[in-house]
Amino acid sequence: MIRKFLHDRRGNYALMTAITMIPLMGGVALAVDYTELIRERQETLNALDAAGIATAQQIVAGATDAEAKAYAQTFFEANLRHVLPANTTLTVTLPNNNAGGGTLVLEAALKYQPYFLPAAVALLGGTPGQTNISFSAKSEIRLKNTLEVSLVLDNSGSMNDISVSNKVRFDLLKSAAKQLVDQLAGQAQLMKQVSKPVQFSLVPFAASVNVGPTYQGAAWLDPFGISPIQHENFNWATMTKALNANRWAEQVGGVWYARGSQWGTQQDQALTRFSVFDQMTRVTACSLKDLSGNCLPNATFTYGKVASWGGCVEARPYPYNINDAPATSATPATMFVPMFAPDEPGNQWTLSNGYVKTFGMINSWWDDKDATTSTGQAAQLARQKNMTKYFAPAPLNKAPLPAPIDGGPNYSCTTKAITPLTDVSNATGSTTVKNAIDAMVAVGATNVPEGMAWGWRTLSSTAPFTGGRPETEKGNDKVVIVLTDGANTYYTPSYFRANDYPLNRSSYSAYGYTGVGYSGTSTTRLYMNADANFDRTTYTETNYTKAMSEHLATLCDNAKVANIIVMTIALDLDSRNTAEAAQMAALKTCSSDSRFAKDPADPTGKTPKKLFWNSTGATLSDDFKAIGNELSNLRIVG
Repeated sequence: MIRKFLHDRRGNYALMTAITMIPLMGGVALAVDYTELIRERQETLNALDAAGIATAQQIVAGATDAEAKAYAQTFFEANLRHVLPANTTLTVTLPNNNAGGGTLVLEAALKYQPYFLPAAVALLGGTPGQTNISFSAKSEIRLKNTLEVSLVLDNSGSMNDISVSNKVRFDLLKSAAKQLVDQLAGQAQLMKQVSKPVQFSLVPFAASVNVGPTYQGAAWLDPFGISPIQHENFNWATMTKALNANRWAEQVGGVWYARGSQWGTQQDQALTRFSVFDQMTRVTACSLKDLSGNCLPNATFTYGKVASWGGCVEARPYPYNINDAPATSATPATMFVPMFAPDEPGNQWTLSNGYVKTFGMINSWWDDKDATTSTGQAAQLARQKNMTKYFAPAPLNKAPLPAPIDGGPNYSCTTKAITPLTDVSNATGSTTVKNAIDAMVAVGATNVPEGMAWGWRTLSSTAPFTGGRPETEKGNDKVVIVLTDGANTYYTPSYFRANDYPLNRSSYSAYGYTGVGYSGTSTTRLYMNADANFDRTTYTETNYTKAMSEHLATLCDNAKVANIIVMTIALDLDSRNTAEAAQMAALKTCSSDSRFAKDPADPTGKTPKKLFWNSTGATLSDDFKAIGNELSNLRIVG
């Protein structure tokens, strides 16, 4: 009978339908639940995105932490049209609680209750016994990007000239620069949830750059005397033990050391330029004087320091002058070295013992301790390098002419010190930067590449200046703004109507003397460049300008490769002047492309605008507003 039943085909449609309805209904149930789950998940995600953008705008407008979180919750729930808010849990992570800052994170946990249990729970990833399915969605909103801006501003003497608008260029520059700080500071002050949203540094430059005398003793300032340029123009071998057993110099392993008790606390330490600054003395008072006011030999003398380091540094040898390589003793050429303008041949004063001043040198500021009048190049160079002269105290009332430009070891150190990155989202920081702009003075030559190199370094997260955010941090832009009113300049002695007996071939500046070869070579530091398109054997101001402009071009390329945004401004340059036209072209090439604006000269609208402004005194303020708008565009909520 059973066999007969199994082979009976009568009524099989109803039977098969009944059997197949079970999986069919399960499939339909699963499809319904799956579709509804996807819909609720997408609706939740949409609500998160909407709440994130809206909350970000509230934060930028100055909402407190509690207000921002409450606003996010309300906005999120209002956009859940088909999802029960009771089935969701919203977590809000504010930007100031995120590593690096700047990102608002909204994350929602949703409990979906299936229509059909328990099949849906099992098939949709749940576990037996569950009555709902949990899933999460997350939305991240980048608030306005953080900005680090370095103002690299020309402080050369020509900035005191009258602009075409009949106003002093320097006054116009200071006003426009402060206007930019105010514009960005106003935005920054609204960003309560981001740490240091906008920071400014200030790098005044002329013939050199002043990092600030407070850094004396810093590890990156070559405390071990190992840099190849540390002892340029110094001949420590002149300080022999036979000459003075209490203060002499000894070279050990390529490093010069201070020997003898007269060195005081520096005894047995490595000799550097700071050793000279710290040990040079002069008579400040004496107990007995003659009728002319001169100290008598048997008087009791009081001594004081001659000069402190002014804060300016040498340009590092190529290629470290055009990059942000960290200073490390493992590579001595990367170390920074304080500037020390050596005493050039000739005595500064005339004494009764026969010492006479040799007139015509640019910076003869100390007694050579050599009564000879020989003007031969070898003799003059020996007098310039002789180190013993610096350790004989100067007589009463005799000292180097005052810095910055008249003379002394700080010759050509004319600018105010760098202002490191400073948060302008508060009134104190904003005022600090603007006061530093007001304090700038315009004296000296023009060394744009050295100024720009230090602008880059102030944005760096590594020494010398460490205020910059990590270079890998997303949502942060590093910007260098370079302004100059002229071509790069490096002066020959003839510019000052001075002699050049030792063949220095230039006045002393950030690259030292152009007549001095680097580290025993015949090539001066200024002429060290892998792609030199100038005559390395010609020592003219025109050739110096070409060399510096090549350094600038390579520096600009390196900075842009390192994701530095470069903005350049030519102030009152005349395209009819060959040198100034070349500088304008160099500045335009140096600049980065805008991320937003297109070149108006391109009818296709595809070419990005170069971030270069050819400004006059009349347009400078408006051009700085355009720069502020460009920087603001970098910080749009998105």
